[in-house]
Amino acid sequence: MFVATILFVIGFPPSETVIPLGKKIQREKLRLILILAYAFTLGWLFSWSASLVFTVDAVAVLEFYERCGARALRHAAARIGLPALYLFLGFVLIAAYNLIVVSIRFFAAYDLFFYRADLWLLRGNSVSEIVHWGTRVFPASFFQFLEFIYVSLFPLIGACLILTSVYFGWRRGVQFVGSILMAYYITFVVFFLWPSHGPYYLCQDHFTHFPHDLLTYGAQKSTIATAQGLWQHIPPPRIRFQYFVAFPCMHIAQPLIILWYLRRWRRICMTLAAYNLLLVVAIVGLEWHYVSDILGGILLAALVIFMTAADEMWTGKNALARDNISASEVPA
Repeated sequence: MFVATILFVIGFPPSETVIPLGKKIQREKLRLILILAYAFTLGWLFSWSASLVFTVDAVAVLEFYERCGARALRHAAARIGLPALYLFLGFVLIAAYNLIVVSIRFFAAYDLFFYRADLWLLRGNSVSEIVHWGTRVFPASFFQFLEFIYVSLFPLIGACLILTSVYFGWRRGVQFVGSILMAYYITFVVFFLWPSHGPYYLCQDHFTHFPHDLLTYGAQKSTIATAQGLWQHIPPPRIRFQYFVAFPCMHIAQPLIILWYLRRWRRICMTLAAYNLLLVVAIVGLEWHYVSDILGGILLAALVIFMTAADEMWTGKNALARDNISASEVPA
């Protein structure tokens, strides 16, 4: 919801987003006091980052209620509910497929093939060599920024679900979720045929040179250990979502699918395009994927969009969307 609110502010004119809220605060000083008190309480009890997120969420819901009414708020929640449930159940299946494939196929059988493909694409260089050079040149804060960009993809999926479902209806939200899940299902078929884990697995010096204070460091060590245990049929100590697939890169396929579904808002598209460029740097800079994985992810996104929205691509028509949508046109 926080990311959806940010995209809403970016995508629509200020006259329809922040200016009306500012005028309300000018007229009603108590509103500002209550917002600040709410934010300070959350920051004191939890963290200031959580305070920012939940304060923005609360203000966004109250603004929606005051502008559109209780009936529209209920309808919006209903439109989001079914796609959200579909997404949740789909990710439960994805987590299960993850474990099944790694239990019956060695998870890094084709890593050497993709490593050699990268040597050809990068003219004799590898992702690991680039990352090791980066650790000597850039400060740890640079990699922390890359990590933030990398994990920001997941709330972006939820934000796209909210915007598409609220503005275009629950069917559009289900179609978006179906596109994301279809990409994962295709990925698991490819992973079963040509399993690969990522450049950090082959790199013998990765955990020596890579910054130890990053969450990525622990996540990569844990992922390798879990995958090795599953291959030896040792059950993990606890069930959690861990992703073992390198090719194709779902971390670039998903934001491209999101870009397709939010294409009606030009400013949002430009923002997402810039984010995707940063995301490519983060994917490579954190040594999660080969360059060939990213190229495979781009092709995967194109394939899934064609499979789930071929009529829109050929006719240029979309019965669920309009070219010019304003913030005041939220369907009741």
